[in-house]
Amino acid sequence: MPIVLASSSPRRRELLERAGLVFEVATSPAEEIHDAAMKPHVLCELNATLKAAAVADTRPDATVIGSDTLVFIDDMPLGKPADMEDAKAMLRRLSGRTHQVCTGVCVIYPGGGKNIFHDITEVDFRPLDDALIDSYFSRVNPLDKAGSYGIQEHGDMIVSGIRGSFENVMGLPVEKVIAALG
Repeated sequence: MPIVLASSSPRRRELLERAGLVFEVATSPAEEIHDAAMKPHVLCELNATLKAAAVADTRPDATVIGSDTLVFIDDMPLGKPADMEDAKAMLRRLSGRTHQVCTGVCVIYPGGGKNIFHDITEVDFRPLDDALIDSYFSRVNPLDKAGSYGIQEHGDMIVSGIRGSFENVMGLPVEKVIAALG
């Protein structure tokens, strides 16, 4: 039975390839919901479900994986930045603090059964000054990343530690996804 990743994220694709899965990629047309009043894990599970369902409608023969990653601090989600100033403001807010990364996943099986779950990883940031933020952004494009950073891209410049899944911070809790695929 075919597996379809309902995501255009190169990081999610890379993670599944590294896990040895054979799969197709289909970008989901679903519009993400941005509701700061929702609990972060509920919001990322909802968006993952919307993405997976939109692709599953066109691929009823396949197992479809949808996911959504949110960075949040003080229960406030930090999505992808609108521009570089927004990206800098996000890193300033994360500076010297611990935040959480939540990835919601929805696996839709042929026949319509669903497995919806999430994973949360705690990430500790080093204290960041503007010079370090500028140096980091000279190496990494923050505009396509929740929270304005990618742990896999020069993350050691800004991250001092994590508790939980490194892959979850990249955008997909691979071990849990593999378990859901059975």
